[in-house]
Amino acid sequence: MSVLLLRLAGPMQSWGTRSRFSNRDTGLEPSRSGVIGLLCAAVGVPREDDEKLKEFATDKLKMAVRVDREGRLMRDYHTAQNIPRADTTKSPQETVLSERFYLADADFLVGLQGMRPLLEKLAGALRSPVWQVCLGRKAFVPSLPLCDGVVEGELLDVLKAHPWRKRSRFDKPEKPLRCVIEVPFGTGEPRQDVPLSFASRNRKFDTRYVKDTEPITPSQILEPGQETPHVPEQVGTEPT
Repeated sequence: MSVLLLRLAGPMQSWGTRSRFSNRDTGLEPSRSGVIGLLCAAVGVPREDDEKLKEFATDKLKMAVRVDREGRLMRDYHTAQNIPRADTTKSPQETVLSERFYLADADFLVGLQGMRPLLEKLAGALRSPVWQVCLGRKAFVPSLPLCDGVVEGELLDVLKAHPWRKRSRFDKPEKPLRCVIEVPFGTGEPRQDVPLSFASRNRKFDTRYVKDTEPITPSQILEPGQETPHVPEQVGTEPT
């Protein structure tokens, strides 16, 4: 099988799965719905196109996340005034208070295992996205190129072998890296973040199961500016 590697790094990220009204949460690693939403933006899939969304189903793309930097859980307290209501016959809400959580300075390596033609298409789209891509919220933009290439191998083996990048010559992993991988139904922790519809008024999500693997100790550590020793095969497919 082939694996598409995504580098999700930025000053701020948010991967909520239980957000309701004025409380916007974030998970400690990227959610499946967030990653699929990012890919849909890159390819140019409209929110209402539920049929196109089936291309990203769990039986076609298996996902795992290596946590290279955990980041810091942060909270913003928001106050907004004169907020329009969905029912336009009612006057705007005078004051709305909300709490919004996000991860600061986090860095994740996401692996998606599937058929190579689909992964090549996604890699090409990530290099030249149709619409803006973000790390969970529109204001949270990536600080590094998103695509780390398409390689051959089993998902977990690829994540174990991929180098860890230093930010400075004194930088090093503080401990073995946490890794979360999708597992068969009922054999791990349930997460309701498999998107069935992104339609604004009819969002639907299914459940998947994940578990933590054995912590990963990086076998290769790259100095700042150093190229990855393994050069992935070039992908020439342009986004459609």
